[in-house]
Amino acid sequence: MSPPLPQTVKGDTAVERLANLGLELPLVAANAYYVDHNTVGESIHISGQLPFRNGKLLGQGIVGRDVDLETGKELARHAALNCLAAAVQAVGDLDKVRVVQMLVFVASLPDFGLQSKVAEGASELLIEVLGENGRHSRTAIGVAGLPLNTPVEIQMICAAASQGPTCSSESG
Repeated sequence: MSPPLPQTVKGDTAVERLANLGLELPLVAANAYYVDHNTVGESIHISGQLPFRNGKLLGQGIVGRDVDLETGKELARHAALNCLAAAVQAVGDLDKVRVVQMLVFVASLPDFGLQSKVAEGASELLIEVLGENGRHSRTAIGVAGLPLNTPVEIQMICAAASQGPTCSSESG
């Protein structure tokens, strides 16, 4: 098992680390057909988020054909940022968000095979901002197409953080 990524972004709080990355949480637009998050018990289910910024979709196309890997990773980072914004709507404070699971959909060709590398962009952001509360289980799936021809869509399950993560990557 490889060691976890170190926390490299300075800041005592998630909000400070987000600001030190030059980012801020966006407003997640309301939709008449579904909610951006739904709380069930201790779980917060985040609806699929696209890489929107200020109401504009940041990219379109198929990763590996129209969109290169690095751009795909950046789009995944932004979709994850939108997921964090939806999670904050549910818990009220970024420092209270703990990511449990992330599902990353990547519009890609059947032989692309690097969906997990695209998802790393989102995983890195979560760890940079949330530290241990950003470590999560993850699935990256290649799909033929996504809404609005976006290259990436991310869905998450989060929980309100208490005194730190409840799961350990250690086995024994």
